[in-house]
Amino acid sequence: MTMTDAELAGQPAAYWTGVAYQALIAFTRARQAEHGYTQPQFWLLRNLSSADLSPDGGGRTVDELRHAMAGYLRAEDDLAAEAEVLVERGWLRLDEDDGRLWITEAGEAARLDLKGFAPEIRSRIHAGIDDADYVAALKVLLKMIDNVKR
Repeated sequence: MTMTDAELAGQPAAYWTGVAYQALIAFTRARQAEHGYTQPQFWLLRNLSSADLSPDGGGRTVDELRHAMAGYLRAEDDLAAEAEVLVERGWLRLDEDDGRLWITEAGEAARLDLKGFAPEIRSRIHAGIDDADYVAALKVLLKMIDNVKR
């Protein structure tokens, strides 16, 4: 679909940001699946690692993790099932007494390995887009968000 600048200027931002979100999430999740993991599994590892998003490296329950990830989880993401897979792989340990999940040494190694795929995914998404254009696009989106929060 080719549109003139005038036609593009009249397009609804909410529609196009939604289309972009769906396409980027689908692409990212497909690339992660090619490497044998899911996005929620990576988030679990990140949120349990003291070297990443965990504030203290302490264990957390699935409900606590779900709350911590509420801003980016999708409706179809089943953290309990994803955590179970990671426990089976030995990347997480489940404390049966209180239901807390803990990242293992193998899980930390896996988190670092999986993190290594992010530049490849980002590179494909950002192909042909220079940093200045990307920053400009984000500034426009941030301004739109600010405009509607007033």
